[in-house]
Amino acid sequence: MAVGMHVFGPPGTVNYARSAKIAAASPGEAAVDSAEEQDHMAEHGLRNGAAAAGAALALLAVLGPVSAGAASRHTIPGDVTGPGTTDASRFLPGPCPRTPEPIKALTTARCGVLEVPESRARPRGRTIRLAVAVIPATSAKPAQDPVVFMSGGPGGETFGDIPFLVDSGLNRDRDLIIMAQRGNLYDKPNLACPELDGFYAKSVGLPSYAPQTEQLMLKAVKRCRDHLTSGGIDLSAYNSTENAADFADLRTALGIKQWNVYGHSYGSDLATTYLRLHLQGIRAVALDSFTPPQSVSLPFAWAGAKEGLDNLFKACAAEPRCKSRYPNLARTLNEQVTKLEVKPLTLNVRPPQGGDPVKVVLDGGALVNVLVAKAIPLVDVPAAIEELGRGHPERFARARASGSVQVVGQMAYGLTNSVVCSEWVPGHPASDVLNAGRRAFPDWPDSVLAQAPQLTFQNQVCRLWNVPDRTATQRVAPVSSVPTLFLNGTFDMKTGASWAQKTARTLPRSTTVEVPGIGHWVVPQSPCAQKVLASFFTRPTAPDTGCVASLRWEPFTITPK
Repeated sequence: MAVGMHVFGPPGTVNYARSAKIAAASPGEAAVDSAEEQDHMAEHGLRNGAAAAGAALALLAVLGPVSAGAASRHTIPGDVTGPGTTDASRFLPGPCPRTPEPIKALTTARCGVLEVPESRARPRGRTIRLAVAVIPATSAKPAQDPVVFMSGGPGGETFGDIPFLVDSGLNRDRDLIIMAQRGNLYDKPNLACPELDGFYAKSVGLPSYAPQTEQLMLKAVKRCRDHLTSGGIDLSAYNSTENAADFADLRTALGIKQWNVYGHSYGSDLATTYLRLHLQGIRAVALDSFTPPQSVSLPFAWAGAKEGLDNLFKACAAEPRCKSRYPNLARTLNEQVTKLEVKPLTLNVRPPQGGDPVKVVLDGGALVNVLVAKAIPLVDVPAAIEELGRGHPERFARARASGSVQVVGQMAYGLTNSVVCSEWVPGHPASDVLNAGRRAFPDWPDSVLAQAPQLTFQNQVCRLWNVPDRTATQRVAPVSSVPTLFLNGTFDMKTGASWAQKTARTLPRSTTVEVPGIGHWVVPQSPCAQKVLASFFTRPTAPDTGCVASLRWEPFTITPK
């Protein structure tokens, strides 16, 4: 919670020090409610092991024809060698990616690929190509400093985020630059793992943490690793340091003197790494659903889950109708996690996306992962928990079933595993995860608490993935005078809002905004956050946060008794 402010109480005032800390409550907000939008956004946060996706189809990194349209103010040059981190980097203009569903903004974009060394330790070795799009500003007189976007994941599909970014006004006053992080869809190579897509589709019908589930996952991980390395891919080169250097090279290759950075979820981890290592040319940094590089780890996941869930329960208790209808949410959830971990439910459920019913196993681990993944709309969570306690598990079961429909090849699990295994997992034995879980949820069984939510079996996965420990260079707090904006939702169960305030201590020109009632990835869900972000890019040291004080969270769903 922000200092001196009440997140769930009446609106307060904005108190600016050198680091402004703002607590907001939410509606009048038009939050994202549709299952399709919730699913898509869940895929682009921290890794979602049972991500609900659209139709199950193979997505190939096929480049389509470039369309004529309005030219960007940041004209993409010809074959350009960037003087950034290595003279082996260059930009090659070319067609925009051909996405499964047409993206209107790409019809006027200027696209191409950034060619960089796979490993900058070997600048004359293998090169890789990263897909880039410059989406022109809609303003007749746009600012000269564009916005570059860093997507979540790690491994999340970046181009699919473009409609959310455009709808949020990211290219209203400035050009918007998109680059698929190394290994992502539309890159060469693409570090997709169809083997893991297949496992996650099947896993909804398996006990979450049973030995047979672990073995199936590890077999899929090994097959994925084998097929990537057999093609000569150096998995150790897919990390946040190289990722940040790619963006530094992109700025210089495009001839941009100064730009603004916007990153969400893992993209905020990457953005602060970029800020620390490549300060030149950064005008301002906005961090959405902040993931602190100095702290992110498997135990960290339990702290985020507790903070978001506690805030949601407090919000219900502060809302008279919700408190009256659902007076014992925490106790009911504790009872159900314990009960179903001992005796899971097995059901046949039709996925929300349609199709035939699928087998679903609901155990304690499944309940936790469904909640953290935001697979149930946040306004419906109290109703879902209460119904579960009365023997009606349908909402949880449908949310679990959604993971049976995977978009094969969309998620770059090669990048996911390389980042997680080199930067997040080392330094914490299994006992650290269990102890963090016990501190967060002391009433839950150890079999649930031994696995970090949404990061199942990671110690075993990382032994197979076998990439070097990079924590010494990565777990470093950012220290900078560059203006920085933190935007966090208080219902976020992946990255707790309080981490922004802790990190702001070393960023003296920072502004911290908390939006209650919002989960992971704030800006697309909050018109007020969109206004604050636009104001920040206009006046980085004095953003207009006037819309914050009047916000309230969206009322929870109240079901008949």
